Amino acid sequence: MAETVLLIGGGGREHAVARALADSQADLYACAGNRNPGIAEIATGFETLETTNPKAVVDYAEDVDATLAVIGPEAPLEAGVADELEDAGIYAFGPKEADARIETDKAFQRRFMREHDIPGCPDFETFDTAAAACEYIDEYDGDLAIKPAGLTGGKGVKVIGDQVTAEEGKEYIRDSDYDRIVLEERLVGEEFTIQAFVANGEFRTAPAVQDHKRAYEGDEGPNTGGMGSYSDATPELPFMTEDDYDRAVSIIEATVDALDDYRGILYGQFMLTTDGPKVVEFNARFGDPEAMNTLPVLETDFLDVLTAARDGESLPALEFADQATVCKYAVPAGYPTDPEAGAKVEIDEESVARTVRATENSSGEQSDPRESADDALLYYASVDERDDGIYTTTSRSFAVVGLADSIAEAEEIAEDALAVAGEEGLRVRHDIGKAALIQRRIDHVNELRGE
Repeated sequence: MAETVLLIGGGGREHAVARALADSQADLYACAGNRNPGIAEIATGFETLETTNPKAVVDYAEDVDATLAVIGPEAPLEAGVADELEDAGIYAFGPKEADARIETDKAFQRRFMREHDIPGCPDFETFDTAAAACEYIDEYDGDLAIKPAGLTGGKGVKVIGDQVTAEEGKEYIRDSDYDRIVLEERLVGEEFTIQAFVANGEFRTAPAVQDHKRAYEGDEGPNTGGMGSYSDATPELPFMTEDDYDRAVSIIEATVDALDDYRGILYGQFMLTTDGPKVVEFNARFGDPEAMNTLPVLETDFLDVLTAARDGESLPALEFADQATVCKYAVPAGYPTDPEAGAKVEIDEESVARTVRATENSSGEQSDPRESADDALLYYASVDERDDGIYTTTSRSFAVVGLADSIAEAEEIAEDALAVAGEEGLRVRHDIGKAALIQRRIDHVNELRGE
């Protein structure tokens, strides 16, 4: 029987999921609060609805006779959409509300790690009042990361000694309306992400990715949902060793064992410190942008992962192409602090699809790059498709991804794709994936290791 898959969410991450399912034996439907033109083109049907309304999602799933569902964003997970779909007899690849707390409640996340002796947990304390949190900052000997306990779209964390002073950190806490605050030791090192496909007590991991949270080039400015990311043609990144990767995977394994019946994606964000990988946070879904690095190089049929998860079978071994990827986002002017929404954008998707770079063969002649595995992909993110065109929202607009044998080649492809996609009126971090920035990461880790 052919599967009917409902995809929930309308961002770049979900566009990547839709692409991963496009060539499988599945009939794809989608629903989101915004109409993503890339997903709408792939899907048989697309419904605009509030994805944090479980009844609305379930009603649409039943209307299209969905046999599977994939939940992309964290907000529907927090709202219990996976629970309601299961009650309706529809398997959702995404954790139930209780298990999604590993992301949606940072205080729970840290207490869970402490209770189950999961390695890589930094020292931390949780607070229910601003006064108590500020008093702790005054007494603490060192720098701290200030984390609201709930969801903030990747923009709520402030790091003393990096982004703010101690006094500015206390002012941030007093002026915020967060009811709970987590204060934890500042981790110094290089961040990376490993995403695990989890079901039936098993997990399979993807290559490591490095996201770039800061808004501006040179890692300056406020945090964002992610301005872009890169992965290498190997499981680890250039500043990592195989042992670094394996130690992070062991932390994921301990977490999966402790979660017991978790299903979906478990995204581990790590800091590579002098003491090895430490957990910055866990997310309960694909990363955005990291899904756009991972799914294009996944050679295993993603539908086979979903059906095995639903049917209680062993998950298939995941095969990934030996390619590097570089993803760069184009965002509205003013993002993330004061983004300009409602601007019409012209995105030339056909030109991105035709993006090729001339390469030289061994005789010095120009060869047709379409004969290679190099590729350029465009993913729509938080845009709204209307009758008269595509408009920006207050979040990231679209991303381009370059795929090639090396990070350097993938970065050139991504830049070429940006040039033809049409980034006028939008802003891009062009330094992502460039050799100088990656070398800074390598030098930083070598310095921490005393090399």
